[in-house]
Amino acid sequence: MADWPVFVINLDRDRSRLGKVSAELSRAGVTWTRLPAVDGRALTPREVASVYDAEANRVRARQPMTLPEIGAYLSHIRAWEAIVASGAPGGVVLEDDIRVTGDLKGTLSALAADDGDWTLGKLFTFRPGQWLLDDRWLAPGIRIGTPYHVPDGAPGYVLRAKTASLLIARSRRFFRPVDQDHKFFWESGLSVALVRPVPITLALQDAPVESAGPTVGGEAGPGILRTWRALRHDLRYAMALRRARRGGL
Repeated sequence: MADWPVFVINLDRDRSRLGKVSAELSRAGVTWTRLPAVDGRALTPREVASVYDAEANRVRARQPMTLPEIGAYLSHIRAWEAIVASGAPGGVVLEDDIRVTGDLKGTLSALAADDGDWTLGKLFTFRPGQWLLDDRWLAPGIRIGTPYHVPDGAPGYVLRAKTASLLIARSRRFFRPVDQDHKFFWESGLSVALVRPVPITLALQDAPVESAGPTVGGEAGPGILRTWRALRHDLRYAMALRRARRGGL
C-alpha cells in the first residue's frame, strides 16, 4: 500500500520554522507538501464571525478562542480538504513546530497499511507513558491503542479520508480549538488512537507560540467567573468522557 500524503501547515512569515521542519523531515526520509496556514491575526471581524460560533463557545467551551487558534483551526480544515482532494485513502497533518524523535516514516507507513477501526491516529502526546485501552502491535516496536484521555495538542496526526470529509462538514462554524474537538470525540463519531512510542515532539525553542493572543470578544469576565466557567466545563467533560468510554453515548 502506498504511503499517504503528508501536509505541513506553515505560515508564510515563519520561514525559520519551515527550514527547521524541512530539515527534520528530510532526515526522517518523509516526503511532504507545504500547506499555507491561515493567519488568524489577519482575519477581519466579519471573517471571524462567519466561522466562529461565539455563543456556542460561551455555553460549551472552556474559554474564548484566540485569533491564532481560529487561524489554526482554519489551517487544519485546509489540510483536511487537501487530503480529500488528493484521492488517497487518508493523509497526515503536521504543524511546523515539530521535531522528529522516532521512526516517523515507519510509523506512517504502518498506519497507512493498518485496517484497524481507528479513524484518527495521534502521533504526539504530552504524556508518552499514558495508559492505552485495547493496545496491540501496529508494527515491530510500535504499538497502537485508544487513549482514555485524548491527548491535548494537534502537532501531528493521521486520519482517513472519510474522516476528513466528516470533519470538514462538521466544522463550517466551530467554537473551540481543533485539538479540543478531538477530545470530544463522541460528538463527531471519531475513534481516536495513539501510537507508542510517539515519533514526534514539540520543538519548544520556537517562539512565539502562535496560540497566544487576546481572546475574541475580550476576556470571559472577572477572574472568579473565568475560574467557575473552566471548572464547570472540566466537570461536564469528565462526566461525558466517562459515559462515552462506558458506551453510554
